[in-house]
Amino acid sequence: MASTIPVEERVAPSDTPAAHANAVVEKGPDDSSKFKLFLGIIRKFIGVSDLAAVRFSLPAQLLEPTPNLEYWNYLDRPETFISIGDSEDPIGRILSTLRFWFTKDLKYVKGKPCKPYNSTLGEFFRCNWEIEDTDPLLKHPNSAPPSSAASIASTKSTAAGSSNKVKVSFLTEQTSHHPPVSAFYIDCPEKGIFARGYDHLSAKFTGTSIRVTAGAHNLGIFITLAKRDEVYQLTHPAAHLGGLLRGSLNVTVADSCYIACPATRLKVILEYLEEGWLGRSQNRVIGVIFTYDPTNDTKTKVRDVPDSAIVARIEGNWMDKIYYTLGNAPITKHSEKILLIDLNPLFPVPKICPPMDAQLPNESRKFWAGVTSAIVERKYGLATQLKQELEEKQREKAKERKEGGVEWQPRFFTGAVTPVGEPDLTPDGQLALQGLHTGDFRLEPNKVYAAF
Repeated sequence: MASTIPVEERVAPSDTPAAHANAVVEKGPDDSSKFKLFLGIIRKFIGVSDLAAVRFSLPAQLLEPTPNLEYWNYLDRPETFISIGDSEDPIGRILSTLRFWFTKDLKYVKGKPCKPYNSTLGEFFRCNWEIEDTDPLLKHPNSAPPSSAASIASTKSTAAGSSNKVKVSFLTEQTSHHPPVSAFYIDCPEKGIFARGYDHLSAKFTGTSIRVTAGAHNLGIFITLAKRDEVYQLTHPAAHLGGLLRGSLNVTVADSCYIACPATRLKVILEYLEEGWLGRSQNRVIGVIFTYDPTNDTKTKVRDVPDSAIVARIEGNWMDKIYYTLGNAPITKHSEKILLIDLNPLFPVPKICPPMDAQLPNESRKFWAGVTSAIVERKYGLATQLKQELEEKQREKAKERKEGGVEWQPRFFTGAVTPVGEPDLTPDGQLALQGLHTGDFRLEPNKVYAAF
């Protein structure tokens, strides 16, 4: 049942100007101290089947002052997303999908791993990106000469000229707390492309690293090219968060993942190779693009794919440069390796968020504003207290719903974990997305809150 207190008057007990003014400023822990404290906490969970489901609370000094829903997105380089449908050739489009794939987690390539705030039930985040539509077309078997991808790039850049910026909008909501699941929707009407999916992770602490895999409700990213009636499913590989004992966190990947489009009958298998000679991490990735039968999809390893089905090969370093070759010949036999993406000059593109006075109380930046301010001011005791109060309120609300036999319903998505893999927007979700497109950020206040 919704509180009768007006939204603007709801303030956490400790989240007041007086509380901030009187809070003690503390010396921030150095990296070594952070890791010792963090390691001491997670050692308690050795053997726990799913660390992500435990949702243990960390002290504020170990947290990055960023909401999880804001941090966890795939649009670090949105220009690669909007260009996926540009090519008139299906191989060109799946190559563009691959280019997007290697930029979606640029935050891990350019920055250190961090722990954002745990999302609370009903919390949501929305933003826009505005970018130039200048990503080059990629060379494919039916490309006209000249052969170099750089020359093809200049054609599009010239055609684009001083084009207006393209807007991409993003809406995500924490739809479930047990298990922790969030739904997301990315939309660019101007280019006729949208993407959706569920973020749900499973994690296990092995004693030396944390293995992170996609949870049962996370079937990957589903990208739809509306004008071409094509859907691409991109699945996630398992990753390891290592360096716990050395006090230097790093992300490594040693697994396979897939991109498939039933409409074009093209599929990609990528294999991440974690360790090199003498155990040195090489961050290598190899892969193939091949024709497949969507009704009998049995190929899961590069070695399983017959040469006759291969149309292109992939090779490179997923933290550096990725190349591809056309045809089924081994890459070593090719005189020309074509650059798919060079990550070195790229950094995540800033988000454009609604102003704070247009955000609802359960909108990520506003919801966590007190905690964020306290962490930035190095008032870690106050930050931890504020965080714990928000978490306790969530538990109280959950208890009230359980006692009243009330099941939580997301506001912007039609179900907590359904439809399977590809969430649908509610009318409120459609309005929120349309508001992002037009720059009208006004939303009606929630009728009920799950953590406020």
